[in-house]
Amino acid sequence: MANGLYDFGRESFLGGDLDWDANTIKVSLVDSAVYTRNLATHDFFDDVASTVADSAALSGKTKTGGVADANDVTWSAVTGAQSEQIICRKDTGSAATSILIFNIDTATNLPVTPNGGDIVVQWDNGSNKMFKL
Repeated sequence: MANGLYDFGRESFLGGDLDWDANTIKVSLVDSAVYTRNLATHDFFDDVASTVADSAALSGKTKTGGVADANDVTWSAVTGAQSEQIICRKDTGSAATSILIFNIDTATNLPVTPNGGDIVVQWDNGSNKMFKL
């Protein structure tokens, strides 16, 4: 597969329901054995059966030139299943209303197998950073 934006996430940006600066944005490690992504039809985080690790709210978010970026993420003391995907969402506190934004399944060090240590995601420093609208 390839990294991609969820269609509903794109619609939500265009409709004003997603605000990269103002909303709480989180990312999660996900095991492909329990979640098969569908960028066209999955809309909210309740489409994701379970996660291996969830981040705190992203900090240092920027959106220069339509390119989204944030500070790198560290998940501490991660255990659980091998993770093949990183999913980003607007976190409302409820999975049924937390809008899916993007899915990464192709990146350096993916898949990752938790061993009780920290897992660090260093977002791309190239022209597209986390994603580009």
